[in-house]
Amino acid sequence: MGTTVFDLDVLRSFVAGIKLGTLARAADHVGRSTSAVSAQIKKLEDQVGRPIFRKAGRGLALTEAGETMFVYAQRLLTLNDEALTAVQGVELEGWVRLGLQEDFGEALLPEVLGRFARAHPKVRIEARVVRNAELMERVRSGQLDLALAWGNGDRTDHCTLVGAVPMCWVGPREGRVGWTTDSVEPMPLATLEAPCLLRSAATKSLEQAGVGWRIAFVSPSLSGLWAATAAGLGITVRTPLGLPATVRPLSSGELGLPPLPSLELLLHRAASKQSPATERLAKIILEALHPSLAAIRHGTDEKELTIGGS
Repeated sequence: MGTTVFDLDVLRSFVAGIKLGTLARAADHVGRSTSAVSAQIKKLEDQVGRPIFRKAGRGLALTEAGETMFVYAQRLLTLNDEALTAVQGVELEGWVRLGLQEDFGEALLPEVLGRFARAHPKVRIEARVVRNAELMERVRSGQLDLALAWGNGDRTDHCTLVGAVPMCWVGPREGRVGWTTDSVEPMPLATLEAPCLLRSAATKSLEQAGVGWRIAFVSPSLSGLWAATAAGLGITVRTPLGLPATVRPLSSGELGLPPLPSLELLLHRAASKQSPATERLAKIILEALHPSLAAIRHGTDEKELTIGGS
C-alpha cells in the first residue's frame, strides 16, 4: 500500500473554505470554480478515508476527522510557505521596529514573530505593545517602522486600510451578566483609561439610546480590563479580535444594549519606501490577520461551514 501524499492545493482550498465560510468564497479566493473546489474536497475525503463534514442545520460542520485534518492542513501550508520564504529571503538582514495595539499583543504577536524569525533569523525585531495614541506618535517621530492601530480619523502619511472591524459589548464567559436595560441601576461599564476610542464609542451609543451608565472599573491596561470583565465587575466594549477565553462577545440585542459602530484597522508605515525586511514583516502581519477578518466579515461560525453557498 502506497503512502498517501496530500495535495497542497487541495489543502489550501479546504482551509480557505472553512475560514471564509463557504466553498463559493473559497473558490473565489483560490481562483477556481466552485465545482472544482467541491471536487478537491471529495478527493481529500477519499484520501482521508472518512467523512470530513457532517450535517448541521442548513449547512455542514466539521466531523472529528475534519477538525483534525483542518489543524494539520494549516500546519502543512504554513510550513510550505515558510520554506519558500526562507529559501527566497535567506539574505534578509537588518532591524525592524514594530508597534501593536494591545488587542493584538497576545493573539497576533507570537504567530507573526515566530513565522518571521524562522524565515529570517538574521533580522532583529523590536516590538512594542502600547495604546493607540502612543503608536501614532512613534510612527510620526520615526521611532517605529510599522504600527498596527485602530483608526480614529487621524491617518499618517503612509498607511494601509486593513479592514473594518465591528465593535461589540463584552461580558464574562462564565455566569450571567447581572444587568439588563430593564434594571433600575445604570449599566456598569468597565473601560480603559481615557483617552480611549472604544470607551468614547460605548458611552456615545449608550447616551443616544437613552441607556443610563456608570463607570464601574477603570484600568490602565487591557489585562486588567479582561480580569474585571471576567469577574463580572462591568460590561466592556472591544472587538472580536484578541478576546481571551475568560470573556465573550454579547450577542446582538443581548441585554437590550444598543448596536456599536465599526473601527478601521490600519497598518502605518514610517515611510513610503522601506527596507525589504520591514515590507516582509508587513506582509506576514496582513496574512496573519486575513482569516480572522474574513470570518468576521462573513459572520462565520468557527465550527460550522456551509458548503456550496454564497
